[in-house]
Amino acid sequence: MRTVTTLLAGDHFVRNSLLSSALQSLEDVQFEFREITLPWPLTPYGTVAEVDEASDAEEQLIAALPGVELAVTQMGPFTERVLDAAPDLRFLVVCRGGPVNVNVPAAIKRGITVASTPGRNAVAAAEHAVALMMGALRNLPRLHRSLVLGEWRSDLYAYDECGAELDGATVGLVGYGAIGQRVARVMLAFGAHVVVADPYVDPARVLPGIEVVELDELLRRSDVVSLHARLTDQTRGMIGAAEIARMPRGGVLVNTARGGLLDYEATVDALESGQLGAAAFDVFPAEPLPAGSRLLTAPNVVMTPHLAGATRQTALRAGSIAAEAVAAYLSGKDPAGLVTLM
Repeated sequence: MRTVTTLLAGDHFVRNSLLSSALQSLEDVQFEFREITLPWPLTPYGTVAEVDEASDAEEQLIAALPGVELAVTQMGPFTERVLDAAPDLRFLVVCRGGPVNVNVPAAIKRGITVASTPGRNAVAAAEHAVALMMGALRNLPRLHRSLVLGEWRSDLYAYDECGAELDGATVGLVGYGAIGQRVARVMLAFGAHVVVADPYVDPARVLPGIEVVELDELLRRSDVVSLHARLTDQTRGMIGAAEIARMPRGGVLVNTARGGLLDYEATVDALESGQLGAAAFDVFPAEPLPAGSRLLTAPNVVMTPHLAGATRQTALRAGSIAAEAVAAYLSGKDPAGLVTLM
């Protein structure tokens, strides 16, 4: 039976105990584990050297990696400096959709295969997007605050003050990956008409009743626009003042994908002018959200602190998908989440 020296660099969400349990379910392999626990989310992630959204733990990794063939992490900063200290590393699994905390070119140059865990938080993120969407449509934070303040606002039943329904609305999804597809199914169940803009959409995955359109048409037609695209050089800033102006007046804008997709200053301007009737966000241009952000005083906004993927099932799923990737590696196959250079 093969023995594989493995580093588990978990954290307080994707715990090492979850990772080890998932890996130990594999047959015909024995693992010799080394473990370090990274401080996220008790300590926020940030930029570490040339990688993003990582825990500041280069020294811990450098100390733990010699002799390690396989590593599994969510927030470990696998910078070029860290990779230089890992001459035996051959396979790295990152328990997230995209390995932004890994210098992928440097890893591949050193003969290290990198895999991500696509879809591990798709259910959680989709459910959260729907919750934010409904909260914005019905302005739930405003109603909650009024009760907390001892106000019984029956005046909010007035036609100009009350919310809107999903049934019969047109919902535009920018991005039709694992999360967007789940949101689409829920929207159809609510009776909404769904339009999708995604240049990479797989026609085989487009559900009956969904239209695939260009972004401009989606913006013109949608009562609700929800962002589910990846952040790339091509999508950065894809929704700005001009795009928001194309939406029907009083529309709702939701972003649970990445803050860089959206011009938030233009969004606040649109909320204040009434071009947007409401908005909902789980991601922001700077995280944590600065104390002086205009979003904190903008009208009709629902916000959560980048927690769309935060469910226990997501953590468990990350471990099981990571184990599947390890099983593929050990059998000489490409894992489902293989990361390559574009």
